[in-house]
Amino acid sequence: MSHTLSVIIPMFNEARHIARTLEAVRKAAERAACAWEVIVVDNGSSDAGPRIAREWGARVLACPGISIGALRNRGAALAKGEWLAFLDADMQVPENWLVTWSRVQAQNRAEVLGLVHRPPAQAPWYARAWLQRVGSAREQAGLRDWLPTANLCLPRSWFERVGGFDETLRTGEDKDLSLRLGQAGARLLSLPDPAVLNWGFESTWSEWLGKELWRQCSHVQLLRKNGPSLRLLRFPLLACGIWLLDLLALIALVQQQWPAALALFALGLAPALGLALRETYSRLAPRLTTQLWLLHWLRLHVTGAGLLFGLLNLTPRRPARG
Repeated sequence: MSHTLSVIIPMFNEARHIARTLEAVRKAAERAACAWEVIVVDNGSSDAGPRIAREWGARVLACPGISIGALRNRGAALAKGEWLAFLDADMQVPENWLVTWSRVQAQNRAEVLGLVHRPPAQAPWYARAWLQRVGSAREQAGLRDWLPTANLCLPRSWFERVGGFDETLRTGEDKDLSLRLGQAGARLLSLPDPAVLNWGFESTWSEWLGKELWRQCSHVQLLRKNGPSLRLLRFPLLACGIWLLDLLALIALVQQQWPAALALFALGLAPALGLALRETYSRLAPRLTTQLWLLHWLRLHVTGAGLLFGLLNLTPRRPARG
């Protein structure tokens, strides 16, 4: 690999993961035989994460109190590489990560690469199921309209062409960047193999719900910035429909109209079931389908709350990790 690579990692209280992440990056860079650097942009951690990152040879930049997009942009501004890689602080990349990226570039397959990330065996069932849902949507290698920045490789020229990340977005900066890259003509390639291990799984239900609320608050900002489109509107509208059905079911219960309440509740379950079936129809996995049915039902309700937060310009409590 003749190009210099800069790996940019935003971090907030990731002391228990950052050493694993940096060790994996080092092994991948050594296998690819490339010139490389790592820039960890710390968002005001109160744990030992910054010290550990320095011990592993990373350049640590202290940037407390700014958005995730701004963290990534600060790292990119200091980066020396012609190629940029954005990575979350709890991701363990495979040893052939950068070899794969180099081959994609040499074969002119795409301008941007993202690998599917999967949970380790230690993750609780809901965290494993949720990440399997992401994986099931990308089980086949192919071009996508957006890629998550949990792991993302692209030439600096493309990053600069679209102006980097939008620093005004609280969340959803990855989708926004990917959409703009696609609009500018970049091909976004998703590969299921090799996969990245995601060690930042949610260990409690409250953490899972809190992270989803944080993520779903980006819908209103994205709509205000990019304008209404089916791509951005379909899930928020679905969530609003679920909330409306819940309200009607509650009214029916108060009025003791039991059949109507039961019918409305069952109707509210249908969209979540449809989403679960869409993601698992190609696999005979009834258990995973049932798990995703429950998780999608919860997520649709959380999305409704996130829309309300966004409309009122409120910011939910930041997740403890990630």
